Amino acid sequence: MKQAAARTIALALLRQISVGELTIHEGHRTSVVGPGGAPTATLHVRSPRVWPMLARGGLGLADAYREGLWDSPDIAAVLRVAARDVTRLDVIRRRIAFARMPWLHARAGFARNTPTRSRKDISAHYDLGNELFSLMLDPTMMYSCGVFEDRDCTLHEASLRKLEMVCEKLDLAEGDRVVELGTGWGGFAVYAATTRGCHVTTTTISREQHDLATARVRTEGVEHLVDVRLDDYRDLRGSYDKLVSLEMIEAVGHKDFGTFFACCSDLLAPNGTMLLQTITIDDRAYDIEKLSRSFIRTYVFPNGCLPCLRVIADNLAERTDMRTVHLEDLSHHYAETLRRWRANFDAAGPELERLGYDDRFRRLWRMYLAYCEAGFAERRIGLLQMVMAKPHHSTDRLGVAPATIEELEDGAATAVAAG
Repeated sequence: MKQAAARTIALALLRQISVGELTIHEGHRTSVVGPGGAPTATLHVRSPRVWPMLARGGLGLADAYREGLWDSPDIAAVLRVAARDVTRLDVIRRRIAFARMPWLHARAGFARNTPTRSRKDISAHYDLGNELFSLMLDPTMMYSCGVFEDRDCTLHEASLRKLEMVCEKLDLAEGDRVVELGTGWGGFAVYAATTRGCHVTTTTISREQHDLATARVRTEGVEHLVDVRLDDYRDLRGSYDKLVSLEMIEAVGHKDFGTFFACCSDLLAPNGTMLLQTITIDDRAYDIEKLSRSFIRTYVFPNGCLPCLRVIADNLAERTDMRTVHLEDLSHHYAETLRRWRANFDAAGPELERLGYDDRFRRLWRMYLAYCEAGFAERRIGLLQMVMAKPHHSTDRLGVAPATIEELEDGAATAVAAG
């Protein structure tokens, strides 16, 4: 009875889809909801237990998929239909936010990304096994958005183009002292050292990442140029010419965004520059999302938080002496990057099973990759690449021309629209 009532309610809500089309197959029954047109998707209900779970929103949808209660030939398409239509619900969420905020703040009040907690959260994702990531990523082992110059571009080429773009924007050169917050598996550090001859100090709090990055540095023969550390970014000291952070800020937690930017500023010389690549969320959704227990924050990136452009700007102004001199929206590249990662992940299914990653885990990660792909495709989330400069930086050593106020405002408007 409970499942039947939940099905009736869920289908009634699904029939209100205002954009796209969703075809639902359930045994011998087929329901088509939505006005038609793109995006279109097909969903196969494997168990009626799925209906009560949908009442929990995105988290319930993900749980049901992980348990095999529903499937689709293209789960990213299902999630795109959901992402496209959820826009109209944002207004309702903002209207009722005032009633939820005290409770959400109270729940989050006891949580803080201390170094110990940060290591635990990072380990829960990045220490799942280097074999997993090597099967999913390209040979650079870059776990951040690539830049696709055309449709025939390979994932490897896209990652190399992104790395070259970072080096160009900072005008990295031999002798530069560079600090990187968030080593990954050493892709940037090795590339910068081998192509520019600069000195790179890079840090991670993932043991698995540290060990593989150290091995890659040794294999490439750049031990004299790259120092891989197993330190929290808050413990770094020194003065550097350039700072790079590629999609690491999302892990620091919303309470520590100010700490992050203050540390970046303190690590840079008076004429230093910083490149930040970050996934962002719309300013209007930030206050609710930062406190919500979403699917991604619960199962994939524990206690992570996407910043919004407003928060970045506010913290730069309040916690640093840096100013933004360049901003580029790269959101359109991320859906393709994620699609390629998901294709690699699916192709590696038998090998992943052999390595001990069971079906529930693989379904969870397939959902995670498709969830993010849909978010970028429908512009629910965005990707920014920003260059910030200290007061005494030299424009002769900057790979991009300092932006005018008008250009930054145009870039910010584009980024917000992409949110």
